This record gives sequence, C-alpha cells and structure tokens, in this order.
Amino acid sequence: MNLETKKDLASSWFKLLQDAFCEDINRLEKNKANFKVTTWKRNHKKDEGGGEHRIYQNGKVFEKVGINFSKVYGKFPKQFQKNIPGAKKDPRFWASGISVVMHMKNPLIPSMHFNTRYICTTYDWFGGGMDITPSRIDNSEKKDFHNILRNMCNRHNKTYYGKYKKWCDKYFYLPHRKEPRGIGGIFFDYKKNNFLKDFKFVRDVGVTFQFIFNRIINKKIKKKWTIKDKELQFLKRGRYAEFNLLYDRGTKFGLQTGGNIEGILMSLPPIAKWK
Repeated sequence: MNLETKKDLASSWFKLLQDAFCEDINRLEKNKANFKVTTWKRNHKKDEGGGEHRIYQNGKVFEKVGINFSKVYGKFPKQFQKNIPGAKKDPRFWASGISVVMHMKNPLIPSMHFNTRYICTTYDWFGGGMDITPSRIDNSEKKDFHNILRNMCNRHNKTYYGKYKKWCDKYFYLPHRKEPRGIGGIFFDYKKNNFLKDFKFVRDVGVTFQFIFNRIINKKIKKKWTIKDKELQFLKRGRYAEFNLLYDRGTKFGLQTGGNIEGILMSLPPIAKWK
C-alpha cells in the first residue's frame, strides 16, 4: 500500500469519527446541540491544509465539548525538527488527526479526552489515546473504564494495555503538583509496526471511546449534585488547564506548527477555579 493511500484512509476515518461523535452529542442533548463550526487553513498564502473544529457550549449535558479534525502539511520549523522522528533528515511533514475534550455540566460526570493521529515525515506513525478526569473518584467507574480498555487492547495485543496504561499514567501527571491529572487511561505514540494492524487498533480506540462516553453519561446524567460538587469540579478543572498549558505535547505541536489557536485551546474548560 502506498503512502498516499494510507494518508487518505487515516484522514477519512478521523473525519468520519468527528461526524459520529457529533451525532451522539446531539442525541444526548435531545437534538439541540447547535455546534459552532469553524473551518481553518494552516497557511492562507499557500495550500498547507487545515481543518474544522466544532464547539458546543452551555447544553443540558455538556458545559463545553470540542471536536477538532485536522489535516495539515508543510515543513517543521528548525527548532522543532530534532524532536520529531524523521524530520531532521527532511523537515517536510503531513499530519491528520481528531481530538475531543468533554467538560460536563453535571460535576459527577468526569471530563473526558480522546485523540488519535497519523503523522508522516520520512517515517510514519500513529499516536493517541484517551483518559478521564473525575472531580470525585468513583471506584466502580474507574474499574469499569479500565476493564473496557484492557479488553479492547487485548483484542489486538496482550501487551498493549499494560504498556499504554503506564505511558498514560506517566504522561498525564502534573510534576509541580505531584499528582495525576485524572484516573488514567491509555496513551501511545510512534506506533509503526504494520499499517493495517495499527490502523485497525486506532479505529478500535475511536469506537471504544464512543462507547465509553455514552456509557458514562447515560449512567450518571440523572444523578443529583450539589454546589459543593460543582466547586470541586471547578478546582479540578484548574488542574486540567495547568496540564494542557504547561505540559501537553499536542498543544505545543499545534502552536509551533501553525495550527488554529481556537482549535488548539478548545480543550480548556469554560470555567475553572484556583484556591
């Protein structure tokens, strides 16, 4: 299979997944989710791709949810080349992906994050993952979440779950707070073994996230919450904002490669507090 076919398959899947997630969100909002849709270009002077981000706020279920699709290409800046596999040899790149961040109105429902991407330099690979960030840990929910991820990973390779869970725990950690951002999940990068097998896994990660967010929301949407619960959620969102602004590689990658700023920062919660 040639590289152009691989690019088309990956980017078409990410776009399809964006549509599928939006349909589910609209259904959960009783067909009242009016997304603000913004299409953008990486470079207005020449064709270097772009993307589309969709943001919905102030719903009955979602306080803020963003679903961003991108397909961009060009050259990495010099200071960035040494950190990207294959870019030192040739600075040209192509990248496509989808990222999702959900901040919920009901503080008993965790914030949820997902992304998958396919990047090509002289080397090509998949990356991505998902994690959830509750303001109050629900051990039953945590166990269920990780069981679903373990079963999904085991369908592809028995070593994936342990390896990608450990990577997630290490990645989504706030060193200055000495605490994890949430209850973990899976995280992987530089995944290049066999394109068809890797692509099958990446598709399963997307479908599994779709199953998980529907499952969690439907289970908890009618649960009663208090002002104290909401205040705890605002404080936890502060931690979320700290991580995304200080450590998140996707944020840095997007800003340093000319991505759309609103799309990149859509992950930030609408309201956050600090003590």
